[in-house]
Amino acid sequence: MTDREFGQAELFDVFSNARRRHAVRYLKRRGGTCDLAPLVEQVAAWENGIGTDDVTRTQRRRVYISLYQTHLPMLEDHGIVDWNPDTHTIELLPNADVFEPYLDRRPGSQRPWHRIYAAVTALGVVGLVLAWLSVGPVTTALAPAVAVALCLAVLAVAIVQHVSRRPELTLPFGPIGR
Repeated sequence: MTDREFGQAELFDVFSNARRRHAVRYLKRRGGTCDLAPLVEQVAAWENGIGTDDVTRTQRRRVYISLYQTHLPMLEDHGIVDWNPDTHTIELLPNADVFEPYLDRRPGSQRPWHRIYAAVTALGVVGLVLAWLSVGPVTTALAPAVAVALCLAVLAVAIVQHVSRRPELTLPFGPIGR
C-alpha cells in the first residue's frame, strides 16, 4: 500500500487522536519499526508528561488496550502501518512523510508563542503611545522608528518560531543546530 493516496479529510480523521499521532511519531523516531511494549511506554509517558521509567501500570494498561484494540488496527486499515497483533510488531509503511504536517512536533515542549507575540506587541504599543504623547525623551519624531522597530521585532519572533518548528530546515550555510 505504499502508493496509496490520502485525502486531507481522511488524514484529519486518522490523526485527530493524539495516541495515533504519538504512535506514528514514535515509529518515525525508531526508524519505522518497533514492538508494542516500548511504544506503549513512550505514549503513556508523553500523555502524562513523565519519563518512561515513571509510567504506572494503570497508565500503561490504558494505552496498551486502546492501541491494541483501536488505534493500531485503524492505522493499519488506512495503510499507515503494518500491525501484527500476534507478534506485537508494528512497521511504519514507506509513505510516512505524507503525515508529517499532521503530527505534533514535541509534545509538552511547545513554546508559548502567543505570549511572546503579545509581549512584543504590547511593548510596541507602549512605545507608540509614549511617542504620540511626547512623554519624556520620546517625541513624535521617534514614532516612525518605534513602528519600524515593532515590525522588525514581530518579524524576528515569527522567523524564530518558523525555524524552531522545522528542525529539518537547512540554510545555504548548513543545518540549524539545536
